[in-house]
Amino acid sequence: MKVRTRFAPSPTGLLHIGGARTALFSWLYARKTGGDFILRIEDTDLERSTQASIDAILEAMDWLDLAYDEGPFYQTQRFDRYREVIQQLLDNGQAYRCYCSKEELDALREAQMVRKEKPRYDGRWRDSTATPPAGVQPVIRFKNPLDGVVEFEDLVRGKITIANAELDDLIIARSDGVPTYNLCVVVDDIDMNVTHVIRGDDHINNTPRQINIMRALGAALPKFAHVPMILGNDGQRLSKRHGAVGVMQYRDEGYLPEALLNYLVRLGWSHGDQEVFSRDELIQLFEIENINRAPSSFSPDKLLWLNQHYIKTLPAERIAAELQWHLTQQNLDTSRGPALVDVIEAQRERAKTLVELVAASRYFYEPVNSYDAAAMKKQVSAETPHYLQVVAEHLGALQVWDEAAIHEAITASCEQLQVKLGKVGPALRLATTGGTSSPALDVTLKLLSKDTVLQRINIFIEFVKNSASSA
Repeated sequence: MKVRTRFAPSPTGLLHIGGARTALFSWLYARKTGGDFILRIEDTDLERSTQASIDAILEAMDWLDLAYDEGPFYQTQRFDRYREVIQQLLDNGQAYRCYCSKEELDALREAQMVRKEKPRYDGRWRDSTATPPAGVQPVIRFKNPLDGVVEFEDLVRGKITIANAELDDLIIARSDGVPTYNLCVVVDDIDMNVTHVIRGDDHINNTPRQINIMRALGAALPKFAHVPMILGNDGQRLSKRHGAVGVMQYRDEGYLPEALLNYLVRLGWSHGDQEVFSRDELIQLFEIENINRAPSSFSPDKLLWLNQHYIKTLPAERIAAELQWHLTQQNLDTSRGPALVDVIEAQRERAKTLVELVAASRYFYEPVNSYDAAAMKKQVSAETPHYLQVVAEHLGALQVWDEAAIHEAITASCEQLQVKLGKVGPALRLATTGGTSSPALDVTLKLLSKDTVLQRINIFIEFVKNSASSA
């Protein structure tokens, strides 16, 4: 049988780290086995589901490049199918109408809590022959088996057994006729021939209920794999204060999707001591059985380390493609100036995020309008204009503008001035970049172009002279 997995988020907010990891595990298993990966939007919560959340989920899936083979399917477009199944369960005596009011259910729950019993529906309308109260729109409940157990072999947690006596008759359609989550999930998984349900372990309590509905419908059961939750580094449930934000915020903060995916897969899955995986390696090596049972801890520092690794090692063309969005956000036009891939090659060792990479590269494409004040005090002296004028003369005489020639010209300038590079280099870097941090001077000047370098040196010389005269 062909493997078919699914990712089924509810569009009531952004796609967060936990959901993205679930999507990744489901996607990997489908790719590993040559199966299909399905995207399903579970939008039956009509009050909380929004188009903005749907768009955010689709955007995140696209950015992470978790391509789905089928979908997205929307549960709100399948209501007729769910109602058909609900009617089938009613006709077969496997579901019934319940006319309990909210007040009745609240009183029942309160009485049970007083008796220190587990709050649950007591099945009072399960086999009732009473006349339904006038004007009350009933919910529809599934007739859960009263005895026996639900037992299944979880691919992560091993054998799980739940007594049916622990389960009450859950609602499968609300009083307004809208089908509920547990019913819709079952129908979808049956209709879509899902063979493996990989999801968070917060769904474990739903699984026996869903299994009973599947059995009532005569369907084959999929295999289940419940993935442990992700915790903060303080051991508490992951939240915004730990850095648990929507997936696209990581894009906004300058993370590469390769880094985020690599980090996510290591939150609960391992292959020996290996930390860094290519996408092809993940597909080849991934096994559900190697998912840990224990919760994982989220470490922003580890994610940042991985991001820096990928900035250093991915092809410059790949980084350039991802960088385009950030260039737009930071209003940096790179159409004039050095090739972006060349700047990336020069700067990749100096940035941990793409945001940093863009900010550190502005001087390659924009005029230098200010200079680092602390560096001005430390690196600029009365002799600086003369030193830079000599450097400009040597650079201006070059017939070939490459790193070797630039290096030789700077060395010749220092020899003529009879000073060490420390008297010339920092001021030259300040003049051409506005700051103290850049790639090697010969690399930086080569990228800037000869005309730009000479122009910036002359502007800086005048700036220093004017500053000295006005002091």
